[in-house]
Amino acid sequence: MLFAVTRKISIGDLSLSMTICKINDVNTMISAGQRLLGLDIGKKTIGLALSDSGLKIASPLKILYRTKFTPDVESLFKLIDNESIGGLVLGWPVNMDGSIGPRCDSVRDFAHALMKIRDMPIAFQDERLSTRAVESAMIAADMTRAKRAVRRDALAACWILQSALDAINDEASRNQATSPSINE
Repeated sequence: MLFAVTRKISIGDLSLSMTICKINDVNTMISAGQRLLGLDIGKKTIGLALSDSGLKIASPLKILYRTKFTPDVESLFKLIDNESIGGLVLGWPVNMDGSIGPRCDSVRDFAHALMKIRDMPIAFQDERLSTRAVESAMIAADMTRAKRAVRRDALAACWILQSALDAINDEASRNQATSPSINE
């Protein structure tokens, strides 16, 4: 479940262009060589994953332990600036039946709060079963509970980001396959 919203809002003297885009549009909204940052947003932590500059591979990065919004965002923006990140992919925690619940409201509020501070493309990616998938893989790798707990959120963010990158690259492949050849 993905959607696009582009709107102008005015807050006092501040006018913001808010860009929440479809996952297939995010790569056209960032500069060449910029990367994407995947976020698995929870109540206590934010799992972070980083794409390569070619937007092909996601790697788990770290877990940001949440305190208050302002210091959390300062850490996030410092990472964004240091790693040449052009856009964000946020896990969209829809319910198993596809309905939107309070966790989606929380993620949407987080995205809007980020965009009030810095305008950058943000896409939502369905995160259903991401934690279960990485948990199963870690169990299969015979990791202890303690090691799984330390890695779970960053790996879930990686799973979310890789799903988004796969969608971007699948769309690019389809577009390339349907484009007429110059030699024809």
